[in-house]
Amino acid sequence: MKTICLYFEIHQIIHLKRYRFFDIGTDHYYYDDYENERSISDIAERSYMPALNTLLQMIKENDRYFKVAFSLSGVGIEQLEMHAPQVLDKLQELNDTGCVEFLAEPYSHGLSSLANEETFVADVKKQCGKIEEYFGKKPTVLRNSSLIYSDDIGGQVAAMGFTGMLTEGAKHVLGWKSSHYVYNCNIAPSLKLLLRDVELSDDISLRFSNTDWPGYPLFADTYVNRIASLPQEEQVINIFMELSALGIAQPLSSNILEFLRAIPGCAREKGITFSTPTEICKMTKSVGNLDVPDTLSWVDEERDVSCWLGNAMQREAFNKLYSIADRVRIARDPRVNQDWDYLQASNNFRFMTTKPSNVGLDRGIYSDPFDAFTNYMNILGDFINRVNSLYPEEIDNEELNSLLTTIKNQGDEIEMKDKEISRLKTKLAKMEAAEIKVKSEKKATVRKAAAKKPAVKK
Repeated sequence: MKTICLYFEIHQIIHLKRYRFFDIGTDHYYYDDYENERSISDIAERSYMPALNTLLQMIKENDRYFKVAFSLSGVGIEQLEMHAPQVLDKLQELNDTGCVEFLAEPYSHGLSSLANEETFVADVKKQCGKIEEYFGKKPTVLRNSSLIYSDDIGGQVAAMGFTGMLTEGAKHVLGWKSSHYVYNCNIAPSLKLLLRDVELSDDISLRFSNTDWPGYPLFADTYVNRIASLPQEEQVINIFMELSALGIAQPLSSNILEFLRAIPGCAREKGITFSTPTEICKMTKSVGNLDVPDTLSWVDEERDVSCWLGNAMQREAFNKLYSIADRVRIARDPRVNQDWDYLQASNNFRFMTTKPSNVGLDRGIYSDPFDAFTNYMNILGDFINRVNSLYPEEIDNEELNSLLTTIKNQGDEIEMKDKEISRLKTKLAKMEAAEIKVKSEKKATVRKAAAKKPAVKK
């Protein structure tokens, strides 16, 4: 039986302000608060709320038959907390249906998986904690920023204990293979891979309202019929996109939400179900290894990382940022760590790209890639000075490694103690329950004995 895995990304760009060379050392605040509030409020009103309301309606109308998955970056959650808390409330309402899964991803929506394994692990753990705080569930499947994946990254994700990972069904990786199967990581077979169907996903997120597209207008029954007509053995259809595709990339006036709402009914008629990523990983066996020696993503035609690291400016900024990754991890300074999350965000490097792209790129305040590079490097210069003031460059690598080892050991010890506390709490709760049961049974026995005892004649 065919099943559709529908997934949406929720992430919000943190807009940097104009930062001059002469601001270095005097101004440690890097953000355009007005633009951040304006943009997230606009997206929430035009996209997130209408789309989430529709998805909730789809779940209720289809009696838990329809299911959907989301991932939220940590920095995106922070923006929602400040400027659009109604979106988080609606996500919690969706969570209460039991038909929604929330995935793990790097807190910063950054490129740490390409630079520093320890930073990547910390980035993911921080976001998982945030997801558990809001939705009461610990993610078991990971979605890296922009579906970035390679064999090495898969090995890191498997070592973190995840059962599955989402990535791109890129033609140069799949070759003759189909994205409609479950695969596994080449170097960590326990990690299952769900691959995005590029065409079916982009038909909704990129082409739906394009009147010049040969497939226009796209109707739900036509779309589902294409899925139903796939070879019988191709059982898993992964449709992944940004939630902002519904309302921003594809305006609400295009009837995109009406199209989406009609899909479950059409799918049910064809015997097609909906599943979450974890359900697929549990139910479906892998058909084999997927060999991905070079890093891929879901961006641009090349489906690689060249949109972030394709030119000398981007690589210089990237290397400069992650040259202080170890020092930031031991800083334990809330403001430094928040700036670190925001400066890691992948859009900072995307603004510096010199590549032509079929998808329009809004550089915001920047006039060109060089402008974006200059502004970012000015900010990064100030940030690095602040980090070095906490842990001066004079501290050699051996001493720094010693500090990192101490912090790691302390973290492991705290984690072990937390697990022990949790175990003891569970044990205590069971003992208290058993004690209440024994007391209840004793009282019942006494009552029965009293009832059977003959009355005393006067």
